[in-house]
Amino acid sequence: MLQYIADSNGKTAGVFIPYTDWEKLVEKYKDIENDILEIPEWHKKIVMERIKKYDASPEKMLDWDVVSKKLDEKYK
Repeated sequence: MLQYIADSNGKTAGVFIPYTDWEKLVEKYKDIENDILEIPEWHKKIVMERIKKYDASPEKMLDWDVVSKKLDEKYK
């Protein structure tokens, strides 16, 4: 059974797939794991830079739920 994961506003943010269902998907779509697990090097570099910025000054970071709510209000 699929389980949907919601953010603090109740919006669906992810899906949990039971392992047996995952195995069926892998069997049906042979390269699915390669597509999902392959992360480009340029993307890894950006993520590492952002982690360093966060570690250097976490107090400057914005909470995504707050930013998302402000954007929703602004662009309704």
